[in-house]
Amino acid sequence: MSQHHTSAGAADAPASVSLGEQLAAIIRNLPEDKLTLGELLEVFGDEGLLLLTMLLTLVFLIPVSIPGVSTVFGAAILLVGVSRLSGRPLWVPARVRDRGLPADKLRPGLTGGLEWVRRLEKISRPHRLRALVEGRAQNVFNNLAFILAALLLMAPFGFVPFSNTLPALALLFYAVGLVQRDGGAMLLGHLSNVGTMIYFSVLIGGGGVALHQLWQRVSG
Repeated sequence: MSQHHTSAGAADAPASVSLGEQLAAIIRNLPEDKLTLGELLEVFGDEGLLLLTMLLTLVFLIPVSIPGVSTVFGAAILLVGVSRLSGRPLWVPARVRDRGLPADKLRPGLTGGLEWVRRLEKISRPHRLRALVEGRAQNVFNNLAFILAALLLMAPFGFVPFSNTLPALALLFYAVGLVQRDGGAMLLGHLSNVGTMIYFSVLIGGGGVALHQLWQRVSG
């Protein structure tokens, strides 16, 4: 992939260009066969990490599974959250940064997920509910919630419907909320996080009950 032809489009895009348009342009310029997370990081730079987060969540918002993507993208989003919380530049391990990803499968998945960004843009309002996004305590809390959503995205429930979609939605809400300083989007992110934890608790509880019943049958 040429690492220079799209770099200006991410961090330095004009303010008049919507988030959805910026992401669509980047997706159109992806290579035909393979790309790496490192190449995406070159495109976005440190100033575009929230935009990168939006891009990485898109593949989880549609009912299509792309092998190997959950681990790489989830780890990258987690490290973005850690970088934001610590105030230090993003660091990604070489094995994650250099792992090849199927660009030909990613492109349709990313394009399909773009509809979520466009919908959210229509309802997002900059500087709404400022109390949720302004202040040092709110900044720490929101970044911790962002990290929690990334950890939930990486949870080993990929085979269960909506297990990736719910935390990905939370991350998308958080990214848009942080970019737009929109407390309403942040609130939706928090609600999605709570919904994800409830959903996972039901899954774990149901699995425990099923195992207990199976054990009783076997032992009886």
